[in-house]
Amino acid sequence: QVQLVESGGGSVQAGGSLSLSCAASGRTFSGYAMGWFRQAVQKEREFVGAITHPSSATDYADSVKGRFTISRDIAKSVVYLQMNSLKPEDTAVYYCAARRGWLEQDPQEYDYWGQGTQVTVSS
Repeated sequence: QVQLVESGGGSVQAGGSLSLSCAASGRTFSGYAMGWFRQAVQKEREFVGAITHPSSATDYADSVKGRFTISRDIAKSVVYLQMNSLKPEDTAVYYCAARRGWLEQDPQEYDYWGQGTQVTVSS
């Protein structure tokens, strides 16, 4: 059993920054990926980025590449999503997720999910 809890969401003006955290607990895998997804009102859940363990390889959606950065603190079992130069279209509920294995952009390939945290970017 793996439990994920997101935090750090809030409201920010366009051009501002926010940092999200995802704390993981429970059993671990020999190799896994932690992903960030988001879902805006009236839209499907979409991939934002992911990071692997133990290699720390990363992958990002084109829409956030160069603005968002994923990192992790293994000792604390926390993965971060640093979001810079935020745009109104970034407004969504952000979720962290985990899967056994390599990087994957399909949300259906992830086995464990947090409850999400709201990010609102005003113009």
